[in-house]
Amino acid sequence: MDEEAIRAAVAAVAGTRATVRVEGQRIGVVIDASGLDVPARDALEASVRMAAAVPGHEVRTVVTAERATRRIVAVASGKGGVGKSTVSANLAIALARGGRRVGLVDADIYGPSQPRLMAVEGIRPQAREQVLLPVATPYGVPLLSMGQLVEPGRALAWRGPMTAGALGQMVEADWGVTDTLVVDLPPGTGDVQLTMVQKHRPAGAVIVSTPQDLALIDARRAIDLFDKAGVPIIGLVENMAGYACPHCGEVSDPFGRGGAEAAAREAGITFLGRIPLDIAIRTASDAGQPPAAGAEDRVFLPLAAQVAGWLATH
Repeated sequence: MDEEAIRAAVAAVAGTRATVRVEGQRIGVVIDASGLDVPARDALEASVRMAAAVPGHEVRTVVTAERATRRIVAVASGKGGVGKSTVSANLAIALARGGRRVGLVDADIYGPSQPRLMAVEGIRPQAREQVLLPVATPYGVPLLSMGQLVEPGRALAWRGPMTAGALGQMVEADWGVTDTLVVDLPPGTGDVQLTMVQKHRPAGAVIVSTPQDLALIDARRAIDLFDKAGVPIIGLVENMAGYACPHCGEVSDPFGRGGAEAAAREAGITFLGRIPLDIAIRTASDAGQPPAAGAEDRVFLPLAAQVAGWLATH
């Protein structure tokens, strides 16, 4: 088979994505895999190798790809226990249902809960050339979490540089065609948050709070951190807002009501809406069945639509 025949055979499976060069007994092929996810990239490379194979010749392939431009949405809170991880998981799924190609990073180094929320507990990510490959989930949102890299229940006694390094490995993983990364940040305003805003530069941040005053005090600190770093606030979510008794239907507000909306108005940021204190959300999340994946969701899809609209206009 001469060089023109090899080029034709490769073009038949790769089109214009492959460039062939023959030097003696060596056949070199450069493959442009821009825009392809990992399985498609591997399949294309395997097909090219088969098409270029000639008895007595060595086939060498080099796969290249333009670095994808993807936008980061940081989900943050000033304190723990406000449901930030549940909001992150459901926001990511709802954005994906709306047509975005979404990945989820669980940057809550000390309390990673996304593997359970996304139904992939016990599945460890693989790596290619020391670059992590996100784990596929049942909901079309690939995930990377520290919870996938350490033994369950193991305590992490890491200093700031180690946590920042772990965040970098996850954000800079091989996310393929993903165009949006939802990053579930740990609570507070420490090293991980500073690394995110300084090195990885979110497009915007979603702040999660419960209605009570103590949570709102800490939420204002989180808002202040992003403001000082020049990261826009997409909006504020009030979680655990109102409890409907499953027996009598009466609605009560054990954590208060409207505090987050008032705080958003005071800070001049968008109020994205309320998420009720609902046992169904809790039980579904614990079971790895995020409500945003269900056809009956009326809570997270409207929230995601506002975030998607903001991304489209900023």
